[in-house]
Amino acid sequence: MNNPRQLLAAAVAGALGTGLDLGVLVWLVGHHAPVPLAAFIATLAGAATNFTLNKYVAFHNRSRLTLAQVLRFDVVAVVAALLMAAAMKLATATLGLPVVVAKLACAAMVFAVWTYPAQRRLVFVRGAEAV
Repeated sequence: MNNPRQLLAAAVAGALGTGLDLGVLVWLVGHHAPVPLAAFIATLAGAATNFTLNKYVAFHNRSRLTLAQVLRFDVVAVVAALLMAAAMKLATATLGLPVVVAKLACAAMVFAVWTYPAQRRLVFVRGAEAV
């Protein structure tokens, strides 16, 4: 069963990371970067903030920072970025949503179906360091 405090803290961390992400996205699109590429880069830019807040605040993970944990987070972030790029392509090109509206909707969807479950099960596992 999910921990409601942990879920809320992860959502707030995600919102802050998404704020940074959104700023980078708007800036890149404003400089004529293709939306899928801009979404991919922006998602990765928000990931560093997200990692720090999730590790120390949401998941209270006090284990020593290891390369393995960072690499697991990177895999989760890259998959999230790819999902975000695909979702943004669908939302903007196919559905015609404005970039900011599409970003917020896609971020919520990717968080619910991939990012939070993957971070909880793969990156910030309670107890022993995940393999």
